[in-house]
Amino acid sequence: MRSLPISPYSAPILSTKSKQKFHSPLKKHRNPQIRAMRAVVQRVASASVEVDGRIVSEIGPGLLVLVGLHDSDTESDADYICRKVLNMRLFTNESTGKGWDQNVTQRDYGVLLVSQFTLYGFLKGNKPDFHVAMPPHKAKLFYESLVEKFRKAYKPDAIKDGVFGAMMKVSLVNDGPVTMLLDSSQPSKNTTGVAEES
Repeated sequence: MRSLPISPYSAPILSTKSKQKFHSPLKKHRNPQIRAMRAVVQRVASASVEVDGRIVSEIGPGLLVLVGLHDSDTESDADYICRKVLNMRLFTNESTGKGWDQNVTQRDYGVLLVSQFTLYGFLKGNKPDFHVAMPPHKAKLFYESLVEKFRKAYKPDAIKDGVFGAMMKVSLVNDGPVTMLLDSSQPSKNTTGVAEES
């Protein structure tokens, strides 16, 4: 088998082409576009929201849910987050002792919802940028409809929320600790109408 001589001038050219082919696919994924509603779900022994030195909402055992709204969110994103939060099996079944067996509704616990646009903050250098978060005038109505969705899906008196747009002090006792991240663009999002596994 005959080998072909490679000139020292051609080697760098081959190497450069190889590098370009290898790196170019990565550039497409460097800044992926995120389009989803976000929720940080914490299992708590208790949680409360204080505004201007006054407690405006509080729950005992249950879930504290911080909600971040993306500018492109729709009703299907809200449906997904509501369904997942209320069905997440984060609690122990006291009858059987089995862990991760029951959801918040089965335990008759409370849910405290808090709107938090900073979940869609990105750093530009060292300064946070929130341009992909839903604008306040639009987010207020959307968030209120999300709270109402939770109340209809569970029971009104079990769903509490903070004060939209206010400076809030959120206190909690994380039970575990247990913290889960939800994203409405996850592959498990049900868009086919098929019932999900509970």
